[in-house]
Amino acid sequence: MNRIASDGLRIALTLVVAASLSALTLAAFAQSAAPATSPAAAGDATRGKALYQGCAACHAIDENDVGPRHRGVVGRRAGTLTDYNYSPALKASGLTWDAATLDRWLVNPSALVPGTKMFFRIDDPQSRADIIAYLKEQK
Repeated sequence: MNRIASDGLRIALTLVVAASLSALTLAAFAQSAAPATSPAAAGDATRGKALYQGCAACHAIDENDVGPRHRGVVGRRAGTLTDYNYSPALKASGLTWDAATLDRWLVNPSALVPGTKMFFRIDDPQSRADIIAYLKEQK
């Protein structure tokens, strides 16, 4: 190998190593800078109330509709309202609706409980946290 090719290879390897170290440093910094609380703990209930209007096509706080009513949902066992016709899958899920479970549910209900009737998803973590914060207030 000639000297120019050797120097070029050395420079290329140096750049790869430097880029890798930079990526590792950035990843470590991002982890250390991450908030200690989950997004659900940092939700804005006022914003959640406004976002909940998107849920109103199927749900209400005090009345069953296409979906079950949401008053008291946080802390309630899934599929247990006696005056709502849940899917057999949700009735058998054994879930209790807390912030973490609601967050997983809103990411992808069908993945959490295959066979559920709910299909609506909320991709944005902050929007989920805000809606959950609002639901926590609806006791």
